Amino acid sequence: MPDIPLTTLALLCLAALAAGWIDAVVGGGGLLLLPTLLLGLPASTPAAYALGTNKAVAIVGTSAAAVTYARRTPVDVRLAVRIGLAALAGSSVGAFFAAGMSTEVLKPVIMVVLLGVAAFVILRPAFGTAPAPGPVGRRRVLAAIGLAGLGIGFYDGFIGPGTGSFLVLALTAVLHLDLVSASATAKIVNCCTNAGALAMFAWQGTVLWQLAALMAVFNLAGGTLGARTALKKGSGFVRIVLLTVVLALVANLAYAQWVA
Repeated sequence: MPDIPLTTLALLCLAALAAGWIDAVVGGGGLLLLPTLLLGLPASTPAAYALGTNKAVAIVGTSAAAVTYARRTPVDVRLAVRIGLAALAGSSVGAFFAAGMSTEVLKPVIMVVLLGVAAFVILRPAFGTAPAPGPVGRRRVLAAIGLAGLGIGFYDGFIGPGTGSFLVLALTAVLHLDLVSASATAKIVNCCTNAGALAMFAWQGTVLWQLAALMAVFNLAGGTLGARTALKKGSGFVRIVLLTVVLALVANLAYAQWVA
């Protein structure tokens, strides 16, 4: 593990705790965790180590949140795993193309889409407050696998930030899940994509395992607490957090595009 001051180490652990909570409620914890790692690690540390360590930390909190949700709310694990496997494939393809293409052109487009999503959620107060009656049809299942799996999986590999929030929105819109059930399903999908990415980073040797293990303890606590909070507070609370994270993602992308 690189030589990191104790104060910085404490801030990294607090960021892991907060990121775990955010990610469990609505996704998007990487918006906090990854930039903190990039700033906290010594300047000479290659960015790949921040990316690899981020995945090693995040998968722990995501897994804990998935287990907590599965124990306390009905989740179609079989469907979630099917979407997750599609997302794993999409993420691999996205990562392949990311090596040879600039993401700068896509960032303004993503910001416009996110602002549209925020407007939609604000203008539709009932969005995600209750599941649709009746079973989910085969066409909706295939659409979820295509959009939430292959599509958002590709985005995760190609760009990445806000993947969890996109998953929650897609699952809510396509499968007509309430926001709590969508968050629960998104956690299982995220476990699949995180596992694939972590395997690649581990194979490349770009994971700081000692630092990841320490931060993962805090991320685990945050993920468990976040899932319990979402289950206790309900879809209305998740909706507020979702809007906050979406607007934060827009601000983050705008800063990276025009300021940094």
